Amino acid sequence: MVFRSCLPLALMTLAACAAPPRQGGIVSTNPCADAILATIAPGRLAAISHYSHDPGATSLPLAVARRYPAVAGTAEEVIARHPDLVVTDIFAPAATREAYARAGLTVLTLDAPATISASEAQVIAIAKAAGVPARGAALVRAIETAVPPAHGARPPVLLFIAGDLANGGGTLLDDLLARAGLRNAATDYGLAFTGTLPIETIAAHPPRAILSDGDGRTADLRRRILARSGAATVEVAFPHALMNCGGPAIVPALRRLTAIRTALTS
Repeated sequence: MVFRSCLPLALMTLAACAAPPRQGGIVSTNPCADAILATIAPGRLAAISHYSHDPGATSLPLAVARRYPAVAGTAEEVIARHPDLVVTDIFAPAATREAYARAGLTVLTLDAPATISASEAQVIAIAKAAGVPARGAALVRAIETAVPPAHGARPPVLLFIAGDLANGGGTLLDDLLARAGLRNAATDYGLAFTGTLPIETIAAHPPRAILSDGDGRTADLRRRILARSGAATVEVAFPHALMNCGGPAIVPALRRLTAIRTALTS
């Protein structure tokens, strides 16, 4: 899948006008932090997670991601870069984080935000640690003003992350759907959390729309079965790159979801 940048022009301009990355600086081993730092502190970013070089996992345009060397996240390679700051996450091995501490590195450890407001707080924390609090505040303002509050009908939709894995409640994507004026139909199928949802279950009670990146054998089979059943379900493309992270990806994600709601209610 070729990813076309959805980042707002103003945010991409921030990244484009910065100095090239340097040794030292900030090393990020978290792909979502990669996207935030590439937006608000590109000149301080020395290396990014290897996930951001993967077209199926990145939240960055590949052309932007490939400006930076990638790290696999081992303690040895990160420490060897003598960074001023390491941005990692709670999923990194405890031994790796302990090695950072023994090496005397300054480390910011992130969790996985489950709401828009939590993602905004993460942006602020990263911006403060990177020494660019004003740019963090500007990104939060861009998120807050991305779309106006939704009113009226909330069409029920299912969002598939991959294959038959449907997004449930209590996630950032769930919050994005609500902010854009859509209702997460996962609960209609008894799915309280993100999990697998068989095609037969969906065919018995079709949603108004299915959102996915549209790729893969499971998506193709689901499409064909629903068509044969006569279901009025609409299948809508929602790029996987907008599902991976919060931060700057929230802006194009909200705009895409708002456009989907408009099409479903018009």
